[in-house]
Amino acid sequence: MDWYSIVKFLHVVSAILWVGGGFVLFLLGVLAERAGNIEDKLQAMRASGQLGGRYFAPMSMLTLTFGLIMCSFWVGFSELWIIIGLAGYATTFSIGMLVFKPTGERIGAMIAKEGVTPAALAIGQRMMRWARLDYAVMLVIIADMVLKPTVHDIGILAVMALVVAAGAALGFGGSRQMVPSAA
Repeated sequence: MDWYSIVKFLHVVSAILWVGGGFVLFLLGVLAERAGNIEDKLQAMRASGQLGGRYFAPMSMLTLTFGLIMCSFWVGFSELWIIIGLAGYATTFSIGMLVFKPTGERIGAMIAKEGVTPAALAIGQRMMRWARLDYAVMLVIIADMVLKPTVHDIGILAVMALVVAAGAALGFGGSRQMVPSAA
C-alpha cells in the first residue's frame, strides 16, 4: 500500500463521517417536519448546533486537510473538479459555521429559556431552508469527486448546476411553516 492510498482512505472516511452525520440530522428534521412533530424537529436542529463545532467542523477540516495533501503531493490544484470541490467545500463549511452552528445554539438557548415558541419555530424553519441548499451542494461535491468532470463534460456540469439550483429553490423558493397544534 502506498501513501496516496492511505491519505485517500482517510479523506473518504472523514468525508463519510461529515456528510453522513449531517445527512442523518437533516433527514430527522425533514421526517419530523412531515409528521408535524415540532419537538423532534427542533431536537435535530439543536443537535446540529451542539455538534457543529465539536464534530462537523473537525470532520470537514480533516476531509479538507486530507484532500489538500492529496492535491499537494499527487493530483495538483489545476483540474476543474478540484476547483469545484474546493468551492463546494467553502460553501458548505460557511453555511455550517455561519448558519447551522449559531442557529442551532440559538434555538437550544431559546427553548431552554422559553420553551417551544413561534419564534424558535421560525428560526428552525430558516435553518431547514439552508439545510436543503447545503445538502444539494454536498451532493454536487460527492458527484464531483467521483465523476471528476472537465470543461468538456457540459452535461455533468449542467446537472450539477441544476442540483444546486434545485436545492436553493427547495430551500428558499417557498416552504410550509410548522405551526404548533392546539392539542
